[in-house]
Amino acid sequence: IGLKFKDGVVLLVDKRISSHLVEPDSIEKIFQIDNHIGCATSGLVADARALVDRARIDAQINKITYGEKIQVKTLVKRISDFKQAYTQYGGVRPFGVVLLIAGVDSTGPCLFATDPSGAYMEIKAGSEGAGRSGALAYLEENYREDMALEETIDMGIKALHKGSEGKLIPDAIEIAVINTKEKFRRLSLDESKEYMHKALG
Repeated sequence: IGLKFKDGVVLLVDKRISSHLVEPDSIEKIFQIDNHIGCATSGLVADARALVDRARIDAQINKITYGEKIQVKTLVKRISDFKQAYTQYGGVRPFGVVLLIAGVDSTGPCLFATDPSGAYMEIKAGSEGAGRSGALAYLEENYREDMALEETIDMGIKALHKGSEGKLIPDAIEIAVINTKEKFRRLSLDESKEYMHKALG
């Protein structure tokens, strides 16, 4: 789930841990691309890693070439163009992953959804993956653009809860914030659990 708020963007994922034998920290679904950009993934994790690595290189090339941080939309377009190329040639397959790319640049907070076809669109809030329809229904009913950070995280957790049909596991929640002050910051497990306790009791 991704949600824009007045000072930035929040990304939340449910790692969907299938067994208590799995170490939750070993599953990564939110990635930092640059100081001001992060992304949440749904789908094939290995494909996500490949695209994130490419995005990181694109961001660094832009910084070295032009001496400034890449605009979020520019990065999204480059990654989407790369994904689209894999839909039109024989001998390759499309990337089996959806990315929610979030960041803060000179235009303000940005959130984009990209799909395996290479299509992308800018959104205010969105959800991808299992439980998408339940989470989106909750967001469409409750989302407001003027929310503060705490309220945005609270709403994101409640949307995840709706999407998972009440089966959220505290250890499986990952939250990251990209805002104008701190740029990209991944919340600790304790912080995530505290927010979850506040939101769901």
